[in-house]
Amino acid sequence: MTTTPVSTRDKLLRARAAAPRLAQLSTAQKNALLLAMADAVEANATSILDANQRDLESSGLQGSMRERLLLNPARIAGMAQGVREVVELPDPVGETLAEWVRPNGLRIRKVRVPLGVIGIIYESRPNVTVDTVALALKTGNAIVLRGGKEAVHSNQKLVEILSAVPGAPEGAIELLDASTRDSVHELIKARGLVDVIVPRGGAGLISFVTENSAVPVIETGAGNCHVFVDESADFEMADAIVLNAKIQRPSVCNAAEKLLVHASIAAEYVPRIVAKLIAAGVEVRGDQRAVALAGKSMTPAREQDWPEEYSRLCLAVRVVNDVDEAIAHINRYSTQHSDAIVTREEARAQKFLQQVDSACVYWNASTRFSDGGEFGFGAEMGISTQKLHCRGPFALAELTSTKYLITGSGQVRG
Repeated sequence: MTTTPVSTRDKLLRARAAAPRLAQLSTAQKNALLLAMADAVEANATSILDANQRDLESSGLQGSMRERLLLNPARIAGMAQGVREVVELPDPVGETLAEWVRPNGLRIRKVRVPLGVIGIIYESRPNVTVDTVALALKTGNAIVLRGGKEAVHSNQKLVEILSAVPGAPEGAIELLDASTRDSVHELIKARGLVDVIVPRGGAGLISFVTENSAVPVIETGAGNCHVFVDESADFEMADAIVLNAKIQRPSVCNAAEKLLVHASIAAEYVPRIVAKLIAAGVEVRGDQRAVALAGKSMTPAREQDWPEEYSRLCLAVRVVNDVDEAIAHINRYSTQHSDAIVTREEARAQKFLQQVDSACVYWNASTRFSDGGEFGFGAEMGISTQKLHCRGPFALAELTSTKYLITGSGQVRG
């Protein structure tokens, strides 16, 4: 029997109808639902891997893009564990943020409430499907997912498994057709049905959504992250931070893409770190001063290198005269995601922390820690690089809005 495809609009209508029901679920009900989903993901690991293999074979992706798409038993177990960690987190819905009494006797209380219907547009990573469903349901929101066509079988299988868990309200999890861009256009124009759009992916996707959406957008994802090695840096510490930030998982948005080195240590440090990066398989590019120090092992960088997010084993190096030049370079070229300084000088570190205009700014630590789990928030929708509503890891609290509850005793305004 042939099943008639459900239109994007009908899926959005179902999500809109589900949102009020989800908002009324108790914390215990939501946690029970999420625990059942975690168990279901693990119990169906074989079918998830089979679906993912179909995607890997049909996508033709290579390198870092293939790595983003790949699932294995450890990653499936990690997805399930991520859901269980969300269960352990406090439920923000209903939290009282402030309460006061006016001179006329009105009692005013500001509380957290669900956003309603969240639409997320993302690429490649099937784990995003599970992470975002867990976050949305924990906060009483319906979620509309529009994954990439390269992960269509993986996402379909995951949504099928999650939606089949007993107690999941119809419409709570909707997956849109990924074979055409029409579904993206319909989603971002669905003002009144969808409350917020979260684009999670490359700069092109994020720019398209923010420029064309009629629904409010929270930007996440693009990460042109920097590490600045100051003249007082401990070289061993700097090596460890630079290598971790670049090579631990080069395809993700919190991986370092640029290295800035103070001019007073460049003659010693640039050849040292370039040799280690190349030994680790990294393609290294550099400005004129860096190339002069590292020689033929480094490719000359072009102007377009400085704003580029490589998302692979590639890093560009620039020599700067001082911390002020480093800050100016970062504020000009970064995506305001995550940037780090390695230094022993606290005054210089504090200047960097205060003046670099990014969501996450580090002193003597890798940019790879920009992650909801690493911050103690559990899973995340992404790293918000904008300034309104939320900034940094976009986790449970940021998936709520607020409303005011006012109790009176017959007051009228004169």
